[in-house]
Amino acid sequence: MGTRLRLIGIVFGLSSLVLLGRLFFWQVLKADELSQQARLQHQSGEKISAQRGSILASDGTWLVASEESWLLWANTTRLKEPQRVIANKLAPLLVEKTDDKEGLLKEAMNLEGLLSKDAQWIALKHKVTPEIKKNIEAVKIEGIGFDPEEKRLYPEASAAAQVLGFVGKDSEGSDRGYFGLEGYYDLPLSGKPGFLQRESDARGNPILSAGSKEVSAKGIEAYGASAGTVIIMDSKDGAVLAMASSPSYDPEKYFEYGNEFFKNPAISDAFEPGSIFKPIVMAAALDAQVIKPDTKCDICDGPVKVDKYEIETWNKEYYPDSTMTDVIVHSDNVGMVFVGQKLGREKMFSYLTKFGIGMPSGIDLQGEANPGIRPDGKWNVVDLATTTFGQGIAVTPIQMIRAMAVIASGGEVMVPQIVDKIGQNGWEEDIKPEDGERVISEKAAQEITEMMVAAVKNGESKWTAAKGFKIAGKTGTAQIPVQGHYDEEKTIASFVGFAPADNPKFIMLVTLREPTSSPWGSETAAPLWFNIARQLFPYLGIQPES
Repeated sequence: MGTRLRLIGIVFGLSSLVLLGRLFFWQVLKADELSQQARLQHQSGEKISAQRGSILASDGTWLVASEESWLLWANTTRLKEPQRVIANKLAPLLVEKTDDKEGLLKEAMNLEGLLSKDAQWIALKHKVTPEIKKNIEAVKIEGIGFDPEEKRLYPEASAAAQVLGFVGKDSEGSDRGYFGLEGYYDLPLSGKPGFLQRESDARGNPILSAGSKEVSAKGIEAYGASAGTVIIMDSKDGAVLAMASSPSYDPEKYFEYGNEFFKNPAISDAFEPGSIFKPIVMAAALDAQVIKPDTKCDICDGPVKVDKYEIETWNKEYYPDSTMTDVIVHSDNVGMVFVGQKLGREKMFSYLTKFGIGMPSGIDLQGEANPGIRPDGKWNVVDLATTTFGQGIAVTPIQMIRAMAVIASGGEVMVPQIVDKIGQNGWEEDIKPEDGERVISEKAAQEITEMMVAAVKNGESKWTAAKGFKIAGKTGTAQIPVQGHYDEEKTIASFVGFAPADNPKFIMLVTLREPTSSPWGSETAAPLWFNIARQLFPYLGIQPES
C-alpha cells in the first residue's frame, strides 16, 4: 500500500511539474502573442485603406483624383437562393451592354462560379459604381453586400500617362502605385490606413510643378515617326514643366495595354544622342581652356583617320581653318574630333561624369534607367573620337536635357524635379530643389551659349527658327545601332535648346524615333521644337527682342 501511494505521489508530482511547465510556456513565454490574438478576436474589424491622395497641376486642376466606388461581396451563409438564380439576377446589372448576350452569359457564369466557392465571404466585383450599387440594392438579395472601395480617375486620360503611372493591386490584393508619380510617391499618396474604429486618415496631395503637355499627335503623324518624347524644364532649379511621350496609354484602363507602354521613355529609353551632344563636349573643352571660341581647327580640310576608321562630316563638306564656333554651326564631326584630341581621355571622362552622363538623374519618378558609361580605363582613341559627336555613348532623354541645362543655368547641374509640394489636410510642405554643383565656369557657359545661338541663326535648321527671339539650340541626327552595326535608314532625330538665350525661362528637348518624312533632325525635330516654343513664349512671358 505504501509503495502504491509513493508511486501515485511521484506520478502526481511529475504531472504537476509538466502542467506548471506548460502554464509557464503559455502564460509567460507566449503571453504577448496570445494577448495580441485575443485583442484581435475582441476588436475584429475589416481594414480600410485611407483615401488615396490626388495629383494636381500647379494651377490646381486635377490630373489624378479618386472617386467613390464599391466592392460587391457575398456572405454564403446568408444566401437564401441558389447560386445560379443570384448570378442571373446580378449579371444584367453589372455588364455594360445588356443586349450583349455573349457578355451577359459570360458574366453570369463567372458569378455562379464565384458563388459556388467553399468560402464564407467572397468578393464578386471590384470598382462598382454608385449607380450600379443602387440598382443591386433595389433587388434586395439576401447575403449580398458592399464595402467602400476607391477608384482612380484620370480626367486627362492618356495625357502624361507615363509621368503619372497607375494604381493596380499588389500580391496581397491591396492598392499600390506603379510607375511614374503613383509609384514613386506611393507611400504619401496611399495615406495612413484606418480601421472601422474610424481612426483619422491621412491624405497626400502632390502638386505638379506645372501642367502636362502631350506630344502633338499631328507632330508624330506629320513626320511619320514611330515614337516621340518632349521634356520641358526650368534650367534654374531643375523643375520639370512638362514631360510627355507617344505612344501612350490610358492609366484608368492600364490592364488593356502591354507592359511596354508603362515605362516612361523620357527616363527609361537609352539612345545615342548624336550631334546634340557636341555642345557638352565643346563646353568641357572651353572650361578646361584647351580651346577658345576662335581657335582654328587644323584638321578640318578633309576626313580624319582614327586608328583604322575614317571619320567624315555628315554632308561630306569640309571647312579648312574652321573656328570652334564654325564647328558647332556646321555640326562638323571632324572639328569635334579635333576638340576631343585637345581635351584628352581623362578630362573627357571627368567632365562627362560632372555633367551627369552615366548616372541616374535623381528625378522623382519610378522607373528611371541608367545606360552607364564606359569605365575610365577602357577608353581608346576611337571611343574618344566618336564620343565627341555623340556616337558610341548612350543617354536617356532626362540625362541629356539635364546635361544641356548645365549650359543654360550658367554652369551648374540640377536634379530634375516633378513634384513641387506635398499637402495633407490643409498642411503643405514645399519640396525644395537641391542646390546645384558647378560643372563649368560661367564664362565657358556663356561662350558655348553664343555658339549655339549662332547655330540656330546660321545652321542647318535656320529656316525654321522663330524670328525675333534669341534662342540657343542644336540639332541632332543619330543612326540607330542594330546588332553590332548602324541602320543607315532609321534615325533618332532631335533638337535641344533654351530661350531666351541670355536668361532662359525654359529648356526643351524633342526626340522623334524613326521619322519617315526625313531622317534629319533639322527637318523634323527642329520644326516641332519651334512649334511648341511659339506656344510657350506668351505663356512664359517671353517677348521678342526689339
